[in-house]
Amino acid sequence: MSIQFYPLQVRELRRETLDTVSIAFEVPESLRETFRFTQGQYLTLRTTLNGEEVRRAYSICTGVHENDLRVAVKKVEGGLFGTYADEQMRAGDVLDVMPPMGRFFTELNPANAKQYVAFAAGSGITPVMSILKTTLIQEPLSHFTLFYGNRGFDHIVFREQLETLKNQYPERLAVHHVLSSESLGSPLFFGRIDGEKCRAYSRLLFQPTEVDAFFLCGPETMIFDLKSTLESLGVDPKAIHFELFTTAGAKKAPLTSASRRSAKDSFDASITVIQDGMQFDFLLPSDGSTLLDAAMRAGADLPFSCKGGVCCTCKGKILEGEAVMEVCYGLEPDEIAAGYVLTCQAHPKTKRVVVSFDAG
Repeated sequence: MSIQFYPLQVRELRRETLDTVSIAFEVPESLRETFRFTQGQYLTLRTTLNGEEVRRAYSICTGVHENDLRVAVKKVEGGLFGTYADEQMRAGDVLDVMPPMGRFFTELNPANAKQYVAFAAGSGITPVMSILKTTLIQEPLSHFTLFYGNRGFDHIVFREQLETLKNQYPERLAVHHVLSSESLGSPLFFGRIDGEKCRAYSRLLFQPTEVDAFFLCGPETMIFDLKSTLESLGVDPKAIHFELFTTAGAKKAPLTSASRRSAKDSFDASITVIQDGMQFDFLLPSDGSTLLDAAMRAGADLPFSCKGGVCCTCKGKILEGEAVMEVCYGLEPDEIAAGYVLTCQAHPKTKRVVVSFDAG
């Protein structure tokens, strides 16, 4: 995996809500293929704020047909990049941008006549908007149902766009807003989206086992509650796709009992990193550092974004030795079985580890 960033100029800043702006990038003709994206993917942005390099991953919020490379950024208390985007960023500014990544999507086919259901909360709507728009265009026989949770109407990101899409596709798109601080006249749509509400919706608004794919995006508590509920309703786990936006409060349960690791298990390890055909060797000290952090301290320039085990930007394949992860939300079971790790969460289990970023 190449770490290459490209300087892209901010073409437009558009205020979506009081605390959310969308950022559109000018993509030169020479980079059009490099930045061609699949619905549901994200961009890793890099800039320097207060003398510190800052990297953040933000989902693309436009359809693949719109010729508009755009992400949405929400300002949160204490958020460095979100505050910068909200208060200081201007059209014409230049950010370093990594090409699109991510697998929060299903393959589309114009011949499909499928049923899709999405649950989103807050800024979790951003990749879902890309998925929803693209699906409605590329699969004219498919139907989409969206349940979207927010505090109130003023916090609904892309509210006008969603209304326009509802009017454009009245037979194929259903949008249900769920508000936690304003009443819509029905207890079914008041409060937060959770497993209990999902069960109620499944009785009234969709048949769980007839849905071809579910898309869940938002806080981890919501996602894991919905995932568990849907599985209990008979949904195939492979039909449930999710994207975490934060990992605060996430359960840091090890992947297997054999992967348990504590400070006393730490030891010095000899590490080799392979990237873009080049080999980089360093010693990882017995201080509990992850492979990524130790490599960065040693001078390696590796791809990363969230450092929370959520995205796959820092994915590498163990070619020699073993490593264990603290948490892992971004990898599929077959990838883990094939030796892939998220290096931001991986610790050496053997005193010699070779990890490749070129393995895909």
